[in-house]
Amino acid sequence: MKKVLFVAMALMLTINVIAQEKQVVEFAEQEYDFGTVKEEDGKVTHVFTFTNISQTPVTVTNVRASCGCTTPSWSRQPVMPGEQGVVTATYSAKGRPGKFHKSITVTLSNGTEDFNVVLYIKGTVTPMAQNAQTIKK
Repeated sequence: MKKVLFVAMALMLTINVIAQEKQVVEFAEQEYDFGTVKEEDGKVTHVFTFTNISQTPVTVTNVRASCGCTTPSWSRQPVMPGEQGVVTATYSAKGRPGKFHKSITVTLSNGTEDFNVVLYIKGTVTPMAQNAQTIKK
């Protein structure tokens, strides 16, 4: 039983080391909570910052949001080792009251391999207050 446990632990450690070797960037955060936002405020934006922790330049080749309510933008120039880049996520709250939890998939390349990092935004949109005239129509 001890041998099986030892082999399992060694395998998990090896997989963890391999995964760390593949990491090319480090995001300051991978999830952002907008908290409560008002529907009438329209769009809310958050900037995710990352640092290139590899020895080669890294380029963000694509950023995909999980739905049309989230618009991404990102650093277009290669990010040199030790330098920072950004991925910006803008969520359109108008017409979307209630809780939201959206993903943004970032594809990066070091010139020979592609890597994906998934970022998340979440929050709660409070609905617009309706006046008496709007309710009657």
